Amino acid sequence: MFLPEEPEEELELNIVPMIDVIFAILTFFIISSLFLTRSESLPVNLPKAASAEMQERTRITVTVDESGDISLNQTAVSLDTLQADVRDLMSSTQESVIVINADEAVSHGQVIAVMDELRVIEGATLGIATRQPE
Repeated sequence: MFLPEEPEEELELNIVPMIDVIFAILTFFIISSLFLTRSESLPVNLPKAASAEMQERTRITVTVDESGDISLNQTAVSLDTLQADVRDLMSSTQESVIVINADEAVSHGQVIAVMDELRVIEGATLGIATRQPE
């Protein structure tokens, strides 16, 4: 006796739910990455002016060597006169970048004292010089 074989159902893979899950994960990463970026300013189209001038930012270097001596643009100064000397250098420009070159061996307190003197100067941006690792 011959029994007819039952036809096998074809295996069907439904990928629609998998696509939904992938889109949900993609949406999560896109939205979360938007919150990780930091906007410095709003994008604007600046007006043009024929009399526009570039404002210069002078670069001032303050060095603290390993013995704790302070130099302003390679001229020795004391901590008490540092602020006044920097203000004199900045008299021609409104903004300046002050780079602090501090030796590794100098005490942390000395560097903080120099930074504290410079931080109160209006229009001064502080930066600390470092070396890239080899």
